Amino acid sequence: MTSQSAMRVLGIGGSLREGSQSERALRIALAGAEEAGAQTVALAGSALSLPFYDAAVAERSAEALALVEAVRTADGVIVVSPGYHGALSGLVKNALDYVEDLRSDVRPYLHGRAVGLIAVANGWQAAVTTLDQLRTIAHALRGWPTPLGGTVNTAEVKFDEAGGASDSRVADKLRLIGRQVAEFGHSRRAWDGVSPDAGVGTPE
Repeated sequence: MTSQSAMRVLGIGGSLREGSQSERALRIALAGAEEAGAQTVALAGSALSLPFYDAAVAERSAEALALVEAVRTADGVIVVSPGYHGALSGLVKNALDYVEDLRSDVRPYLHGRAVGLIAVANGWQAAVTTLDQLRTIAHALRGWPTPLGGTVNTAEVKFDEAGGASDSRVADKLRLIGRQVAEFGHSRRAWDGVSPDAGVGTPE
């Protein structure tokens, strides 16, 4: 991927239920990244229905290979998880575990990439604890969490099929997270000069 190619932001999240509130939140955040000039791709719902990650098993499903390649070629990532019993969903955690397959890349894991993080739950407690866990995981994967993170309480706010929210301030916040991811990606490309992975050291 060269500096002339479109800047890519990958969205990961949602639940197995099509059109879930968390998936709709993800698409609003991706719309913000598009407003900042990024090309976006969303992997949500059934695209994240993957075998449990096992580093000792070399074989990967077609869906798992697609996920890993999408992360590899992304300049930024947005992750949205529902909060289940005070934690991120197993579906999203398992998808993030597959980033381990990038450990030997020139850009290992999420190195050099902004990561926008959003937690969606039916209550503030689960939303806040889930966002905290997502930040911890992003740091462990060498990503750069955006300054703004998102917590959405679906007991108070609902997303619609048209890409809106019952509280416009929440939708604005999610779009801002997407823009921050894209803006970091643009800055990183300008810093690297030639390509998004130029100047990055080898993995440990």
